[in-house]
Amino acid sequence: MASEAFPKANRLLTSGDFQSVFADAPFRASHKYFLILARPNQRNHPRLGLIIAKKHIRLATERNRMKRLIRETFRRLPPTPIGFDVIVLARKGMDTLENRELIDQLDRQWQRIARKVTAHTTSTTG
Repeated sequence: MASEAFPKANRLLTSGDFQSVFADAPFRASHKYFLILARPNQRNHPRLGLIIAKKHIRLATERNRMKRLIRETFRRLPPTPIGFDVIVLARKGMDTLENRELIDQLDRQWQRIARKVTAHTTSTTG
């Protein structure tokens, strides 16, 4: 059961954490219903921040479902020695997606971000 946990070390917690990603997010993956922003960090693991606005997803149950699914797909990312901070912003209509469709789209976008981060890291270190 511990493997299903989402510890604080894997979350963006402070407004400063969020601001640093917003101010300098060289990696982006966009979808009709969400936007993913990412930037390298000084840690050896990725961290996730969520912005699921009530303005875009009215029902709390739907907002919670979105958060659960985003965290689940983030948790399943393969381990990487590269640390990066990620913010997922919900857009209007995200709650219309079925679970399977949302998971598939998120997995696709995580792969895009991972490729971009890896390419950037190898080009700057190599």
